[in-house]
Amino acid sequence: MELSVIIVNYNVKHFLEQCLHSVIKASKNMDVEIFVVDNNSLDGSVQLIREKFPQIHLIENKKNLGFSKANNQAIKKAQGKYILLLNPDTVVEEDTFSKVTAFMEDHPEAGASGVKMIDGKGNFLPESKRGLPTPWVAFSKMSGLSKLFPKSRRFGRYHLSYLDENKTHEVDVLAGAFMLIRREIFDKTGLLDETFFMYGEDIDLSYRIKQNGYKNYYFPGTTIIHYKGESTKKGSINYVKLFYKAMVIFVRKHFSRGKVSTFSIFINMAVWFHAFLAVLRRVGNYIFLPLLDGLIIYAGFMFLFPLWEKIRYEPGYYSPELFKLVIPAYIFIWLAAIFFSGGYKKPANLKNVARGILYGSVSVLIIYSLIDEEYRFSRALILLGTVWAAFSLILYRIAFHQMKWKIFGLSLKKTKKIAIAGNLGEANRVKKLLRQTQIDSEFAGFIAIDDSPGMHQYLGSVNQLREIIKINRIDEIIFCAGSISSADIIKTMLDLTDLDIDFKIAPPESISIIGSNSIHTAGDLYTVHINAISSPSNRRKKRGFDLFSSLTLLFMSPVLIWFYNKKINFIKNIFKVISGKKSWVGYANGNSAVRELPSVKPSVLTPVDIFNEKKISPAKRYELNILYAKNYSINDDAEIMIKSIKKLDRE
Repeated sequence: MELSVIIVNYNVKHFLEQCLHSVIKASKNMDVEIFVVDNNSLDGSVQLIREKFPQIHLIENKKNLGFSKANNQAIKKAQGKYILLLNPDTVVEEDTFSKVTAFMEDHPEAGASGVKMIDGKGNFLPESKRGLPTPWVAFSKMSGLSKLFPKSRRFGRYHLSYLDENKTHEVDVLAGAFMLIRREIFDKTGLLDETFFMYGEDIDLSYRIKQNGYKNYYFPGTTIIHYKGESTKKGSINYVKLFYKAMVIFVRKHFSRGKVSTFSIFINMAVWFHAFLAVLRRVGNYIFLPLLDGLIIYAGFMFLFPLWEKIRYEPGYYSPELFKLVIPAYIFIWLAAIFFSGGYKKPANLKNVARGILYGSVSVLIIYSLIDEEYRFSRALILLGTVWAAFSLILYRIAFHQMKWKIFGLSLKKTKKIAIAGNLGEANRVKKLLRQTQIDSEFAGFIAIDDSPGMHQYLGSVNQLREIIKINRIDEIIFCAGSISSADIIKTMLDLTDLDIDFKIAPPESISIIGSNSIHTAGDLYTVHINAISSPSNRRKKRGFDLFSSLTLLFMSPVLIWFYNKKINFIKNIFKVISGKKSWVGYANGNSAVRELPSVKPSVLTPVDIFNEKKISPAKRYELNILYAKNYSINDDAEIMIKSIKKLDRE
C-alpha cells in the first residue's frame, strides 16, 4: 500500500463530502486507502459516507475522542508506506498525492512534509509553515511583534514569515491539516500523543520527528484549499485556554524546568490579556452604540429645548429637572425600544432602528398621558425629539458604514451576482440548486472550462475570467467540481486573489455549495433546506406554539377528550409536547427519512395529514417535508393541527 489517508470528522458533513470527492480523484493511479474517523457527529456524516462513499474505511466513535486518539485509531489499521493526516475542510489537487509522495521519495531524510495552503479566497495561509513555539517565539506572536516585523528572522519565527512561500524549506512544525508522514516514523517516535485533545499534537509530532534525526519540509509544489484557516474562534477565551494549555503540555514534555516556568508566565499573560480584551470587546459591543445613541439624542435636546423656549415661550420656561430626570427617562425608553426591536443586533438593520424609535415614542406619549399634569412638559418636544432621534441615529450609522467602520456595519441586502463555471449539464444542475437555496442572488451566466464549440451559451471561458468578472461586475464564481479539476480551481483562485471576488465549489451529485470568504470564517455553505426551520427564531416560535396549543388543549380537555377514541393517548401527547419530548407537527416518517433536512422532534402530526388521500407516495412525502422545512411558519403548524384535530390521539 502506497498511501493511507486519514480524515478525522466532527459535524462538518458538507465539507467532508467535498473533501472526499477531491481525495478520491487524487487517489487515481495510486494504491491508496482512505479512512474517515467520525467523532460522534450528529449531522448525518456517517450516513453520508455509507451511502455515497462505501469504499471508505469508516471508524465510527460513540463519543468525541479528540483529534489525536481518533487519528491513532486509523494509524493502527493503516497499511500505507506513507500516512497522510488530512482535515475534512480541505480540497486537494488531482496530483497532490503523487507530487508529495514523489517529493518524499526524492528526500529520504524527510520524515514528514506539508504543502502550501490557501483559504477560500485564494490567500496564502501562514500556518502552512511554522517555527517551534519557544518562549521567545510565543512572546513575539502574542505581543504582535511578528505581525509588525514579518520579514524579521528574530520576530517572524512563529510562521517563518521571512521564508518565501513559493520555495521548499526545511521547517520546524507542520500543520495537522495536511501532514504526510513516513510510516516508519511512528515505529520510532510512537503515535500521536493523546494528552493533546485538539491543539498542539502536530507541534509535538513535528518536534519528535526532528528529535529522531529526520527533517520536516514545507513543499509548495502543490496547493490545497483549507477553508477554516487557523481557527474560527481565535478571539474567544475558550480557544486561548485550549491552545495555550496545549503549548504548556508541549513545553513541559520537551523543555527544561526553567523554560517551563518562563513559558508559563507568557501563557498566563496571554490568557489574562486575551480575557481582558474579550471583556472589553464584549462590553463595548453591548454598550458602545446605546451610549453613543443616548449622547446624540441628549445633545439634540440641549439644542432643541432652548430653541423651542425662544420660539414658543421664553428662556427659562422649563424646569431644570427636565434635563436631569425627564429627558434621560425618555432616552432610556427610546434605547430600550431600539434594543427590543433588534436595532442593536449586528450588522444593524435601519428598519429595526426606525421601528424602535417609533415604538419608544409611542411608549413615551402613553406614559406622558398617564402621569399627573405637574410632571408633564411639552408634547411637541417629544415629537421633535422623535424626529431628531430618527434623523440623527440613522444618518450617522449610514455615514460610518460608508467609512467602513466595522462596528457600524449595516445589514444592507445586496444581491450577489453569481456566475457558474462548468459544463452545461452540471452548471444547469448547480443553477437549479442555487435557486432552491435562500440566497439573494442574480445569475450572471455560465463560464466554459475551455474554448469548446457552443460558446454562444457562455459568457466566456475560464481563461477569460478576469475580464468576465470586470465587465459583468460579478461578485462570486461557483466552480462545478464535476466539470473542472481541483487543480484548475485552485490555480484560478490564486490568479485572482487581487480581485474582490468570492469563490464556491459545488461537488458533483451534492446539494451543497461550499466556500469561504475569509481566513477567519469557518466556511460559507449554500445548501437546500437548511435555513428556515433550523433558524433559532423559528425554533423558538415552534416551541412557543407547541406550548400555547398544548396548554389550550389541556384547558379544554374535559370537553375535547370525549371526541377521541384513544383518550389516554390524547392526554399523553399533550404532556409529551409540554415536556419537549414531542412536537405537534414534524416530518412524515420522522428524521430518519430526511437526513438532509434539519432535525426536528418526533411529532404527532405531519404535513401529509392535511391531505385526504389514503396513500401518499414516498416522493410526495419527501417533497412535503422539504416544503415544510424550507418555508416554515407557525401558520403551517396551526393549519395542520386544525385540519387534523381528530388525529391528536395518534400514538
